[in-house]
Amino acid sequence: MASRKLLLLPGDGIGPETMAEVEKLIALMNASGAGFETQTGAVGGAAIDEGDVPVSEATMQAALGADAVLFGAVGGPKWDGVPYETRPEAGLLRLRKDLELFANLRPAICYPALADASSLKREIVEGLDILIMRELTGGVYFGEPKEIVDLGNGQKRGIDTQLYDTHEIERIARAAFEAARTRRGKVTSMEKRNVMKTGVLWNEVVTAVHKAEYSDVTLEHMLADAGGMKLVQNPKQFDVIVTDNLFGDMLSDVAAQLTGSLGMLPSASLGAPDERTGRRRAMYEPVHGSAPDIAGQGIANPLAMIASFAMMLRYSFAMTDEADALEGAIAEVLEAGVRTGDIMAPGCRQVGTAEMGDAVAEAFGRRLAA
Repeated sequence: MASRKLLLLPGDGIGPETMAEVEKLIALMNASGAGFETQTGAVGGAAIDEGDVPVSEATMQAALGADAVLFGAVGGPKWDGVPYETRPEAGLLRLRKDLELFANLRPAICYPALADASSLKREIVEGLDILIMRELTGGVYFGEPKEIVDLGNGQKRGIDTQLYDTHEIERIARAAFEAARTRRGKVTSMEKRNVMKTGVLWNEVVTAVHKAEYSDVTLEHMLADAGGMKLVQNPKQFDVIVTDNLFGDMLSDVAAQLTGSLGMLPSASLGAPDERTGRRRAMYEPVHGSAPDIAGQGIANPLAMIASFAMMLRYSFAMTDEADALEGAIAEVLEAGVRTGDIMAPGCRQVGTAEMGDAVAEAFGRRLAA
């Protein structure tokens, strides 16, 4: 069996703790011949501590050569004083940009066992299954100029530039329509065409791609602020939401909270398939961030990281049965009442990071053997 090369980038905060639980699953699968070859690198604050940069050239080369990258989290108060250009988050942005990971997939799924953990009523969120498709390498996060200008007389001006070209919108639109074809067949495109020229172009291009290539999929347009309201009013009306980098960042966090905890939600960042090999560069990461306030305490929820690994199995290696088994193992453990502190509920058993990882690994092993 050909090897499968994985680059593990635990990063900062709770990243190393949650990554350790995925390494248990990799070892379990390798014992059955999965053939994963892993390499570990530093990113974010950990990389700054090692070499004064948020991601080294050696780590970038390892990422470019890997079949997939599993990413933990970056940042924390320890590095608040570093220059803006070399802040921990710059390592993540460079990985996304250099790997050309333009499509960020953020599922928001409410497990039945966690419906009461949401801030919304059970009937509003139970059975929720949304996929937010966020454009990841364009928009205001990467547009130039990006600067703070001294105007004199004690005045400064901050400048961030929102830029989108037609081809950038076309490719994320196609990714959203393709995803909808495998789900419930509906795409909601969100922008701010009422006040932003990039929103006008976004609306035009998505409409044109739909008309030319995906008329079998239902398309609706919605202003992004109205979309945020609808997400908390009636979230189950959505199937696939496609939006730009800035709005995708915000709306995916809103959707995440509907499920009860950021500690539950994975994500995948995908590039375009290689024309010769069909290989698609990809990076997978939990949504929750580095959570420095609980780092090192052994209480972090590892399920978002584990679910990110399940997405890797599905999207990078077409290991659908294994991905289904792992996602089923997560649901089984939750149904059994095993909880970390962030999702604790009356009558359940509270556990730490390692014990939650062990419980999922045990359930996963049984499902693989069945």
